[in-house]
Amino acid sequence: MYSLSVFLGLVGPWQIILIVAIVLLMFGGKKIPELMKGLGSGIKEFKDATKEDDKSTSKKDPSTEDKSKTE
Repeated sequence: MYSLSVFLGLVGPWQIILIVAIVLLMFGGKKIPELMKGLGSGIKEFKDATKEDDKSTSKKDPSTEDKSKTE
């Protein structure tokens, strides 16, 4: 957490403008919305996969339950 606050303290508005300008020069204005759409769909898929994994691990597997209770 501390390193993130230090990093954000070092990045000012001029650095952000410079980064945006470099990205525009590298990819062009027409390509950026397509890149952001791909990034957004990738993040959405990642969130869906983690939610699905959480649901599958939260369900109890009947084969792992304590069998001594049934005996």
